[in-house]
Amino acid sequence: MNNAVLALDGIVKTFKQGGDDLEVLRGGSVCIKRGETVALVGPSGAGKSTLLHVAGLLERPDVGEITMSGVTCSKLTDDRRTELRRVMIGFIYQFHHLLPEFSALENVVVPQMIASVSKLVAEERAHALLETVGLADRITHRPARLSGGEQQRVAIARALANRPHLLIADEPTGNLDHKTAERVFELLVTLSNDSGVAMLVATHNPDLAARMDRTLTIRSGILEEV
Repeated sequence: MNNAVLALDGIVKTFKQGGDDLEVLRGGSVCIKRGETVALVGPSGAGKSTLLHVAGLLERPDVGEITMSGVTCSKLTDDRRTELRRVMIGFIYQFHHLLPEFSALENVVVPQMIASVSKLVAEERAHALLETVGLADRITHRPARLSGGEQQRVAIARALANRPHLLIADEPTGNLDHKTAERVFELLVTLSNDSGVAMLVATHNPDLAARMDRTLTIRSGILEEV
């Protein structure tokens, strides 16, 4: 598919556990299109985080193929995989993982400068992104001076800094109260719709999952559509 951002085909991933093989992912395929929001649900230990790590090019599958915006990834070098992560994928975690010594603006500037964007251009984009997520008046604040919801909104802006094709989020509202979680979730969906970025979100919240375009689950290690 020409508008496919992420395609996973027959992914198998096995770990060693006490001398035994633990097959966490046993197959299944999925294709996520530009601007599509996809929820990943299932009980703890089902393999959701492993799937996100494979989809995000953080781990290699034992079997199967990952295609990212037309680029097949199974045989890429580690350096090339790192490059693709930097420019094609934005990560959002349950805990924001902001750099505590840097301001909100600087936290959004840093990943751009790592991608060789000039400081001036990076600061301009960081300003625009923080305004988009409603933090225009908080750009000079360090994380300790921001609320949990504000910290997560900075993390969202950071994830979007290098104009990724795909956002991968692992329980992005898990540490937030219900009202704040709703606001952060709505922000994520709006940004996906407006920018065309695809989104794969692991969540235990069935209400949030139901409001996304599609829902996937992992049953007995096999990725399936709900």
